Amino acid sequence: MAGLATAEVISWLLTPLGDPLSAISEFVVGLLPGGLINFGKDTLRFADKPVLLIIVAVVALVITGFAGRMEYSRRFAGVVGPVVLCGLAIIAIGTRPDVGFSAFPPVIIGTLICYLVLRVLIGLLHGWSDPSVLQPPPPESRLRTDRRRFLITSAAIGGVSIVVGTASRALSSGKSMALKARSLVQLPAPATPAEPVPAGADLKIDGLTPYVTANGTFYRIDTAFQVPIVDPDSWSLTITGMVDHEVTITWQQLLQLPLTEHYVTLTCVSNEVGGGLAGNARWLGYPVRELLKLAGPHADADMVLSRSVDGFTASTPLDVLTDPGREAIIAIGMNGQPLPAEHGFPARMVVPGLYGYVSATKWIRSLKVTTFAGDHGYWTPLGWAPRGPIKLASRIDTPSDNVRAGKVPVAGVAWAQHTGISKVEVRVDDKPWQTAKLADTVGPDTWRQWVWVWDAEPGDHTLTVRATDADGRIQTSQQAPPAPDGATGWDTRTVSVS
Repeated sequence: MAGLATAEVISWLLTPLGDPLSAISEFVVGLLPGGLINFGKDTLRFADKPVLLIIVAVVALVITGFAGRMEYSRRFAGVVGPVVLCGLAIIAIGTRPDVGFSAFPPVIIGTLICYLVLRVLIGLLHGWSDPSVLQPPPPESRLRTDRRRFLITSAAIGGVSIVVGTASRALSSGKSMALKARSLVQLPAPATPAEPVPAGADLKIDGLTPYVTANGTFYRIDTAFQVPIVDPDSWSLTITGMVDHEVTITWQQLLQLPLTEHYVTLTCVSNEVGGGLAGNARWLGYPVRELLKLAGPHADADMVLSRSVDGFTASTPLDVLTDPGREAIIAIGMNGQPLPAEHGFPARMVVPGLYGYVSATKWIRSLKVTTFAGDHGYWTPLGWAPRGPIKLASRIDTPSDNVRAGKVPVAGVAWAQHTGISKVEVRVDDKPWQTAKLADTVGPDTWRQWVWVWDAEPGDHTLTVRATDADGRIQTSQQAPPAPDGATGWDTRTVSVS
């Protein structure tokens, strides 16, 4: 614990890339088979990364526990445990993208502290538990003193390590440093502002999801164990691969381009039917198609592989990114503010109509024009579809489980990004479908609120919703899980009316 806490403190001072817990956890994920990764993702949901971090920490404690037993029996034998952990951490850190020399001192110094603390505690333990080796045997009062000294020292080191390690991890998570850099960013005014939100876009019904999702409540899904720290002044975006000219755009150059602003609803492919992994925001950025035009993609290319600073990759169809009717952008702003650290500061991709796993790369650093036959994104080898068009979906937000008889608003949101919603219907039990009232919307790239007033009668009832998109397609009732290309089915809710 002392060794891990020391490594956390030094990685906070030097670079978060030197954090051994996160580095080993990422390394372990890279070694696991796709089936196990998907099982953990489906089973643990948002807890998958914290659980893995805890498992790695427990394994480290077990290894050093055995090291302590070896050290108790033979001096210097216990050094094997910390050295093994140090070696594993160095290998894991070395596999991280853009790692430098400063990432290695935290784990090396932490290893030294680990063994020094081990030596001190073993010395105290010998004084308490092995009085027979001392001649003459010590009095009972000394044994009590040695026992008290060992227990107090162990508890103190453990407690301080937990506090210091936890605090350092929170500080080095990237949030504080990224927020400092973010606070210095002044977003330019968009050359093309977003369409104003119509007054009727938000029905303002209790329990109904707001039309625009606040930055602080917008869902977060990514593979990063730590929020990456990216200095905007040193950031750049490169376009390589099957192009006529490689292109590099710096942060300052990006700010000087004519930026556009759009409302776009993003959805995660992991979203279950009726789930909350969707959000609508106002994004500021520059069209990807214009950047690709500068590079000149080859005629036989059909995919763009976007890469994050933490190594994540996404495979996006080239024709989607070059579509003049689709506002796919390199975004730098979210709801009038610089991107939050957790949502990709300083820049990320936003592509209407595609699930995030094939489009919404955060902390983006490169675009590689390539082919689906020659490259693949992070999730494709794990069994997920290489292309991820968002499926037609609708959700019931309100009422809750129990309501009073009478007029009850049944409301929610529906989306068919880049196509739009034309109708939403609600059914009570097995009665005929009833058409809901649709709220206004900025355009087809966002969700729409809907409401239907239910004359609720006492008893238990099942509410069901389905949507129809602007092309006349009705949402399928066939139930399917999120894997491999998005969940399907109708959202239902059981309500007790009294």
